[in-house]
Amino acid sequence: QVQLVESGGGLVQPGGSLTLSCAASGTIFPLSMGWYRQAPGKQRELVAVRASGGRINYADSVKGRFTISSDYAKRTVYLHMTTLKPEDTAVYYCNQHSITGDTWGQGTQVTVSS
Repeated sequence: QVQLVESGGGLVQPGGSLTLSCAASGTIFPLSMGWYRQAPGKQRELVAVRASGGRINYADSVKGRFTISSDYAKRTVYLHMTTLKPEDTAVYYCNQHSITGDTWGQGTQVTVSS
């Protein structure tokens, strides 16, 4: 059984940077791993996803500002966020998609405010 634990959220000023981490444990056979976010009153949306074959997709709103990366030895996925905007404020969730379904982390709050 897979468990995902996010960390790295917090309060940052507009224009600042933050890196989120997602540590995976348990049996891991992902088709993809990625990051989603949910702002108050809005639906959860894709931020960035990396397929097992290496293909990466980003939401248009974060292209050029966010980067997803992986450290397979540490079983950790990262989301490097730069030039943060107030509209990036949300709870960020790590996701693993496999043939058995989706696993989600507990979420980490990111607040962009001066």
